[in-house]
Amino acid sequence: MRTALVAACAVLLAGGAALAQPQSGPAAPSAIDHVQTVGDLAAVCDPTLGGVPRLEAIAYCQGFLTSAGQYHTLLHPRGGRSNPVYCVPSPGPSIAESGVGFAAWARENPQRASEPALDGFFRWAQSRFPCPSRPAAPQRR
Repeated sequence: MRTALVAACAVLLAGGAALAQPQSGPAAPSAIDHVQTVGDLAAVCDPTLGGVPRLEAIAYCQGFLTSAGQYHTLLHPRGGRSNPVYCVPSPGPSIAESGVGFAAWARENPQRASEPALDGFFRWAQSRFPCPSRPAAPQRR
């Protein structure tokens, strides 16, 4: 069951690019349905577009961030064996605030623009929501 969920998340995180049919003619896929890099994701999370394309971009961003967050939660359940990458406080920011925050982080870190979008999301979340330090385990004598 967990393997199926992880596989489903991977397909969702790959975005429309993995499922999209090739376009005919010289037109390249738009950033709205072809997010691969930090720069691409930042562009859809804080789009300069207007009208329906803006709404589509924001919906894509929010879906990406939600899926990535759920994937992280599956990999790092409370009390699990591995430490989470980031720890969102309760209450946390809205998904819209997260999208705008990610886009701002991407602008502040242009050296990350060509990295995979999911890597950038985790880098942003880790910097924005660091986990509290865990006490060191007592040493045995």
